[in-house]
Amino acid sequence: MKVKPEDSLKIENIVASAKVTDYLDLPELASKIDGAEYNKKRFPGVVLRMQNPKIAALVFGSGKVVLTGAKSLDSLSKGLTILGNQLRSFNIDIPKKLTYKVQNIVTSADLATPINLNKIAVGFNLDRIEYEPEQFPGLVYRLEDPKVVVLLFGSGKLIITGGKVTDDAKKAVVKILADLRSLGLM
Repeated sequence: MKVKPEDSLKIENIVASAKVTDYLDLPELASKIDGAEYNKKRFPGVVLRMQNPKIAALVFGSGKVVLTGAKSLDSLSKGLTILGNQLRSFNIDIPKKLTYKVQNIVTSADLATPINLNKIAVGFNLDRIEYEPEQFPGLVYRLEDPKVVVLLFGSGKLIITGGKVTDDAKKAVVKILADLRSLGLM
């Protein structure tokens, strides 16, 4: 049985932010955590790489944290909990319940058939697309609802970025399919 494109979705990366405290002493923090990366000249935060879940936490002196690399909302929550517990172990006042805000969900999908980007570029709403094959091999399609950017490739592969909830990618694929079918390109 063939997989429907909207069922081929795979989360590649979730980026989220959180506020864990009001101030963090980054040099001290970096010296206490094994594997912490801190080079103030190159990046203004401490980079902590977790293995399970495989997530990077970018920790800033303001107490803000950016989590990246998560493949699910569950692993994002788990990563934030691990970070909170680690900071508490250094007697840093961290709230018991930490919450994050999703900034971006990057998802891939597969239409399972090659597509003609030149025909799509001509048929789609021109003020919503960018297609310069000599600059970039994909067609950039900016959707309004959901508010995401979809990269379409001739292979039929899609990358959906800018989503705030996991359902945004599915809605985007359904919309792209409808647009392609209405142009007779699917």
